[in-house]
Amino acid sequence: MKIVLMGTNDFVVPIFEAVRLAGHEIVAVFTRAPKPIGRKQVLTPSPVHLWANEHDLKVHTSIKEYNYTPDMVVVVSYGVILGDNVLNSAPIINIHPSNLPQYRGPSPIRTAIFNGDKQSAVCLMQLIAELDAGPIFMRTPFEIGENDTNETIEKRVSEIGANMLVEYLSAPEKYPRFAQMGDATYTRKFTGDDEIIDWSRGARAIHNQIRALGAGRTKINGIDVKILETRVENDELKIITIQPAGKKPMDWKSFVNGLRGAEIKMGI
Repeated sequence: MKIVLMGTNDFVVPIFEAVRLAGHEIVAVFTRAPKPIGRKQVLTPSPVHLWANEHDLKVHTSIKEYNYTPDMVVVVSYGVILGDNVLNSAPIINIHPSNLPQYRGPSPIRTAIFNGDKQSAVCLMQLIAELDAGPIFMRTPFEIGENDTNETIEKRVSEIGANMLVEYLSAPEKYPRFAQMGDATYTRKFTGDDEIIDWSRGARAIHNQIRALGAGRTKINGIDVKILETRVENDELKIITIQPAGKKPMDWKSFVNGLRGAEIKMGI
């Protein structure tokens, strides 16, 4: 099968690699343009771009360059709006990491963790013009553990999605479409402001916030810190890893020792 792949992020790479290993002809790869990264703002290609280069695949960084008629287009975490020139060129398959129609939009995994959900799903769906509203071919549920993070769930979704996609591409006719059922909900992009901890929210909510976003920002005894890892024990928040401003991450005990016995004041 002749396939065009469209994606950008780290967790997409194993999915695209599974397609390559399954023997399909990858006629082109579309990904986001290189972005400036780090203090020196070095222009850096996306993980998908680097993967495509590694396998000598043709790469495009602008959707305006699309001029293909493949058997299938596969889109996973691409982050670019597709025009009619793509939508009308071939069937378009998308992997979406939520139990659709729940959590349409840009941040389904982070939103599920932030909300404390214990279950979600990976949907293999047809991409249409309306956001994440296309019919579904396959749905695979998975569990979200109380200490799972965005990183661990992305890895799980990547493995599940790769298996689903390879199975589907081997015999698409075996998987009839079915419409999404129920009321749709939508996610939004999280910002740096979402990392600010409101200590009145309770241990479980703060734990969910930190594991969803990768960090929670606050002050402790007047020191700006990022809380990087937590646990909830007996309804109390236990800080595991913390990073004071301008310093490397450290364990909680080391941070407390640096306070030299001062009373710990959260948020101030």
